[in-house]
Amino acid sequence: MSALIESESLGRGQELDHNGIATAACEGQGLKVEPWFRAANDAPDGSPPNHNIDMNALSRDQPSFKRSQRRHTLPASSMSALPELIYEDSKQHSKRRSARRKHGQFNSLTNAQARVLKWIFAGYVYSVVLAIIAFPVRTYISQQALNGNEPVGWAVGYLLGNTSIFRQNILHWALDDWIALPEPHDCSAWMSNLSYCVRGSANTRLLICFYCLCVIAIGIATVLRLSESVEVDTRRKVFHGMMVVMFLPSIFVDPPFVALAFVLTLAIFILLDLFRASQLPPLSAPLTMFLAPYVDGRDYRGPVVVSHMFLLIGCAIPLWLSLAGTEMVGESPWEGWDVASRDLGMISGIICVGMGDAAASLIGRRYGRRRWCWSGGKSLEGSLAFSMAVVLGLSLGRTWLLLGGWDGDSGDPWSLTLGKASLAAAGASLTEAVLTGGNDNVVVPVILWLLVRGLKI
Repeated sequence: MSALIESESLGRGQELDHNGIATAACEGQGLKVEPWFRAANDAPDGSPPNHNIDMNALSRDQPSFKRSQRRHTLPASSMSALPELIYEDSKQHSKRRSARRKHGQFNSLTNAQARVLKWIFAGYVYSVVLAIIAFPVRTYISQQALNGNEPVGWAVGYLLGNTSIFRQNILHWALDDWIALPEPHDCSAWMSNLSYCVRGSANTRLLICFYCLCVIAIGIATVLRLSESVEVDTRRKVFHGMMVVMFLPSIFVDPPFVALAFVLTLAIFILLDLFRASQLPPLSAPLTMFLAPYVDGRDYRGPVVVSHMFLLIGCAIPLWLSLAGTEMVGESPWEGWDVASRDLGMISGIICVGMGDAAASLIGRRYGRRRWCWSGGKSLEGSLAFSMAVVLGLSLGRTWLLLGGWDGDSGDPWSLTLGKASLAAAGASLTEAVLTGGNDNVVVPVILWLLVRGLKI
């Protein structure tokens, strides 16, 4: 179509574009076509009309003609669909008017009425989430992961099952059908079984929880004490260090428990940030105030803040992948919730994100002078710091694996281990330098895990 007719309700002011228009379509809609315009489009010798009209001459001859200012017009082949286009345009106008009326109803609310309506909506959302967790999610977990045990009772026994006072109360109130308890251990030979009788696997999990809570408290206190003059990237790296301190020693102690903690924490992070992004009271305001000092440009690309989620996923993915390929053992009622061996691949995510990425960022920003040849701003000094931090982390991980006496060490001499670790660190560092547009907290840990497993470090 060489010209465009605009109509709001099929009967109001039509405008004719400067390239001409098919009169049949106009007349079919009851639109009036001026005689001078019909004559301008009809060739005197009966040949097809010429739509390339001299607008300067036409404007001089017919001063009442109004030239359209629209920059883009439809092609001439679309003239046959003009009635449908006008009808669709009318429907869109009607929808917009209806939406404006609905918005007007909300705009007419007072502050008190809007606050009450917001709380009602928040209560509805919270109720739906709790119902989903309490029924379908709870049933699925019970059947697929816990051998038919009730998840809440199983979790209580999983953490407190080796506490003597707790066991006595559970047996006294006959709650052992709901709360799964491990078999009592014979502690008569207390010298040989002192470690188990005092500690126990459930008590070990309690110690891990207490240790992680202490690290979190110290880390948050440190972050809050940092002045606003400290740049965002430095404050964010405090959380990277917290991940290293918490999970580098604890993963080898109880890998399935730490993997379960990662899953639950990620689910809580997702729900909380959805509540925050939806501005649901009373959680949205305090969450927004807490996260505001630590967001960067990537978090402004959408309504959900993803940095802390990607940090957690990057630490957890190598552990999840390692457990998928490890023989699972365990005594009743925790069958399948222990591992027969450990390997350095389990902690490769912690080393990559918590040590390598943090070192690359802190060193590269302050001392980086030589840039890689591709765009992205990554420096050679930052990549070198990444590699050195990864080698150090893998060395510390193997030392802890040997000190703990767990199965899974490769048995290689330390010179060979350092060589393999350097090769894996170089590959992960190069990947981190190349990934300039994506989130390297998710991709690079998987690359390092593949290299560690492939090289059998």
